[in-house]
Amino acid sequence: MSATSARGYACGVQTVWTDEEDAARAVAAVAGALDLAQVGQIMAFFSPTLRAAELASSFDRLCPDIPVAGCSTAGQISPGGFTDGGLVAVAFPKRGFQIVSQVLTHVHHLTVERGAEAVRDLRAQLDRVSGGPGLNRFALCFIDGLSNCEEMIVSALGWALNGIPLVGGSAGDDLRLAGTTLLHNGQTYSGAALLLLVETDNPIRTFKHDNFDPTSKKLVVTASNSEERTVRELNAETAALEYAAAAGVDYQGLTPMSFAAHPVVVRIGGDYYCRSIQKVNADGSLTFFCAIDDGVVLTVARARDMVASVETELARIDGDVGGIDLVLGFECVLRRLDAETRQIKGCVCDVYMENNIVGFHTYGEQFNGMHLNQTLTGVAIGRGRRRAH
Repeated sequence: MSATSARGYACGVQTVWTDEEDAARAVAAVAGALDLAQVGQIMAFFSPTLRAAELASSFDRLCPDIPVAGCSTAGQISPGGFTDGGLVAVAFPKRGFQIVSQVLTHVHHLTVERGAEAVRDLRAQLDRVSGGPGLNRFALCFIDGLSNCEEMIVSALGWALNGIPLVGGSAGDDLRLAGTTLLHNGQTYSGAALLLLVETDNPIRTFKHDNFDPTSKKLVVTASNSEERTVRELNAETAALEYAAAAGVDYQGLTPMSFAAHPVVVRIGGDYYCRSIQKVNADGSLTFFCAIDDGVVLTVARARDMVASVETELARIDGDVGGIDLVLGFECVLRRLDAETRQIKGCVCDVYMENNIVGFHTYGEQFNGMHLNQTLTGVAIGRGRRRAH
């Protein structure tokens, strides 16, 4: 028997999560649990087992005149914990939030100019509905997680947003790596990106968090296919063999769990950013979740205590926003796999529930002008008085 739960927050946001396996019934459960008269925007994060086209048409029918945006996932983060099936919906109220959105199609051909034009259009729309530029604005971006062009998209949008912070995640499909789906106002898309601009009366804080430290072990990309994000050689040796040796794991047993537990990072501007491995191929090459090219120096990293580090980060954010009311969170699926491997998934889940994190597990995370891996990015919405982000 399926279960549906709902929760409301001080800021007026409503959340509903259901494990319904049928798309129409899942949307009916969401619509039945919401006070639709108060809703101005719905975000939907859903299992790829649900038929996306049926989700889109059901939202159109059961939630008329309410904009809907969302994507398929590699798992949802609900107020009741991590879920693998079903649907998580986040419903924003008409009062206290103003939200505008746009789909960017054919992202393989996206130019900086087209990205900037989309941002200008959305900023103008938001100015019109909110009465002028407000203090507490942020952008959300959801991208086809198998498009192989997130870096270009986020870079173009981040530049054009000109100081408005951006967070988001790449859509997933439960690590099937067959195809991801975006949802927007009754239509479904692939090879696309969604951009939403949000203004709220509540204090906000955007953030990114990781839990790894670099080691002294270096891997230089010596042969790669940048378009396919595939590395054939590291240190002039077969990529998978060299990675396994550096990470101290069995080459024959390389799995997503291995890549999650032993990430590789690259140094950019004094900081380290994860470059997650997606899969090992039959020829011993490695395919990545992010851009990769010849000459890139990768460093094998070791993990810090995930629970303690994320608790510390969330405590800091809680102080910044006068008490966390809700967090929209986008977390790499490899972080969840790492937590499972280390048998701390329940502890991590408890921390997320205590801090009201709602969102999904991704194939990559967006933060300002960067596409990241193996991080938790998000925006915290506070209970305190209005102030700038």
